[in-house]
Amino acid sequence: MNWTERRERFRAILEGGRCVHPGSVFDPISARIAEDLGFEIGMFAGSTASLTVLGAPDVIMLTLTEFAAQAYRICRAGNLALMVDADHGYGNALNVMRTVEELESAGVSGLSIEDTDLPRPYGPGGADRLISIEEGAGKMQAALEGRQDPSLVIAGRTSAPRLTDTDDTIARITAYEKAGVDAIFLVGVKTTEQLEALSAAVSLPLILGGGASDLGDLDYLATRDVRIALQGHQPIMAAIQAVHATLKALKEGAAPGDLENLPPAELIKQVTRGADIQRWTRDFLGGA
Repeated sequence: MNWTERRERFRAILEGGRCVHPGSVFDPISARIAEDLGFEIGMFAGSTASLTVLGAPDVIMLTLTEFAAQAYRICRAGNLALMVDADHGYGNALNVMRTVEELESAGVSGLSIEDTDLPRPYGPGGADRLISIEEGAGKMQAALEGRQDPSLVIAGRTSAPRLTDTDDTIARITAYEKAGVDAIFLVGVKTTEQLEALSAAVSLPLILGGGASDLGDLDYLATRDVRIALQGHQPIMAAIQAVHATLKALKEGAAPGDLENLPPAELIKQVTRGADIQRWTRDFLGGA
């Protein structure tokens, strides 16, 4: 498949003057729904991947192979430009290169590599901690080395706004900018003052995730070079609740015909691309 065109659309958003919300997706149908509703970007997070593939919380038990396979299923289902959270790159800098190779082949338009020390190491406390700036920069350089399609976006991601302070965050993002990444992904920005200081420190477009709820004005964020602002991953949570409620009702004796909130047949036909299947059946199998 031709992945480059959607990567160019993704880059155009980063290089433009607007800030957009991505649609949080986790499988082919959710990606098609996001595309049909007009989302310009899909976001496939490590947490939603862990829920979808393993039915497990986000504690970095998912493998690269499992993550890349699900990303490919999402990408091949339509034309949505997909951003993925590649966590720590599934290991050290050499593993990061392999991660980029696999995700590029899967068709993603952009990916982030973060500087959190993952998976959680042995020892008391359990608090998140960051790797050194030097190791983080090495991972960013390795990610760029692993890229073959120059249109693929690689973002340097850091949770320093949440875990340390503004000065440390600036040191990290300036190092990652120097390493050559295409964008900076900030997690946990708390105030407009912090965002403005971080935006002034680099010349790259910003991606914002996991921050304060009052940083939600897209027009304001656009003036601070934020081009993508995550809204969380409510769709998969809503899907879990819907499946639970439906199975519970059936288990308790509800008749299938009495269930509420089921999708109409036309929506099922749309998200499964039923019209295309019918056309191909007619053209290639002689069907009606």
